Amino acid sequence: MTTTRRRFLGMAAAAAAVPLLGPRTLDAMERRLEPFAGLSPQGAATEQAFWDQIRGVFPVPTGYVHLENGFSSPQPTPTFEAFTRHTQDINSNLSFFMRRRQAAEVAAVKKDLAELAGVPEDELVITRNTTESLGTVIHGLTYAPGDEAVMCDQDYGSMLEQFRQEGQRHGLKCIEVDVPLHPKSDDELVDVYARAITSRTKVILVSHMINITGHIMPVKKIAAMAHARGVPVIVDAAHSFAQVNYKIPDLDGDFLGVSLHKWLCTPLGAGLLHVRKDKIQDVWPLFGDTSRPADDIRKLERSGTKPIWTVLAISDAIRFHKMVGPARKEARLRYLQQYWTDKVRSIPKVYLNTPTGNRACAIANVGVTGLTPQQLATTLFDRHRVFTVAIDTGPVKGVRVTPQLFTTTADLDALVTALGAIARE
Repeated sequence: MTTTRRRFLGMAAAAAAVPLLGPRTLDAMERRLEPFAGLSPQGAATEQAFWDQIRGVFPVPTGYVHLENGFSSPQPTPTFEAFTRHTQDINSNLSFFMRRRQAAEVAAVKKDLAELAGVPEDELVITRNTTESLGTVIHGLTYAPGDEAVMCDQDYGSMLEQFRQEGQRHGLKCIEVDVPLHPKSDDELVDVYARAITSRTKVILVSHMINITGHIMPVKKIAAMAHARGVPVIVDAAHSFAQVNYKIPDLDGDFLGVSLHKWLCTPLGAGLLHVRKDKIQDVWPLFGDTSRPADDIRKLERSGTKPIWTVLAISDAIRFHKMVGPARKEARLRYLQQYWTDKVRSIPKVYLNTPTGNRACAIANVGVTGLTPQQLATTLFDRHRVFTVAIDTGPVKGVRVTPQLFTTTADLDALVTALGAIARE
């Protein structure tokens, strides 16, 4: 037998085994976690034995401390193996799958996702990311010259750019408010948006969790204020969904977008768009679809052929998320953030751009006086092997630090030590 043939047969055997990996790994992990079944969120936050089990199924990088999980989070092994299994299955039955099986299997995923999000399936669209989700709304609403949209100078740049394009194209006036980094109360934040609303306000955009600081905004209170004035609310929940334990209706927004490859840890290219039933008719499809009624959410689903294996893996990611426990996950991530931020508050020249307490969860932003954000990020990595990302946007000057479930307190001690050394230089 030739070397080439042996290699081919070996690859074929490996491919044949793939369908069993995802479920087997998940089943085995569930058995390993059974001793922790009664662990409360508060107890779980510091129970390292539990998190060692979780860390063991993540592809933790070697050679540096990885604290930039806000861009996108790696898939845990059970999800990645399931994703591989879906890819193998679809690739082996491509046209047959797309024409005969796709609709039913995607519908099952949508059902799982709707249950996790707490919304009806007929108010939900599976997209590729938050930019696509909210872009569908931003570009799908109808504007007249002089109409206004209210947003925050700390909102995600892609959303701001999409609104600015509508300004250039349709004469929409973009009103960017300044949100304080360390608010004294929810009322202070609500008032910032209230003062910006006028009779010409068409819509407001609010980030549930500001991506550059981790600041959790009181979206429900802001939405109540806006609705009382007849203004609909777009919610950017890219970072809060599956990091903070809540259901979408809890926020009371009219439109909401999510990137599932962040905190739900799906494969890259998975997102969610929620549109309240009574608002669906107000949104034109990004890709034209006149075959559906104006109030049918499916009119917003058309996007052409896409990598459906990513969509199918959403259900596997949901299973892993539930296995960890959404409340336990939130408690652990908040504990990790507070673990290191509490330690650096007393270091001279070190400052934090993230509010304290329950106004933040995993994400925080830190700076060192005398250094630009890029200088700090470069020094942290080049000299101390700690990977973060520089943020230099408006009032936020620092690096974003984003741990994940595989992060240890030893990783964060390395960050604290590095910040102390840099501040003393």
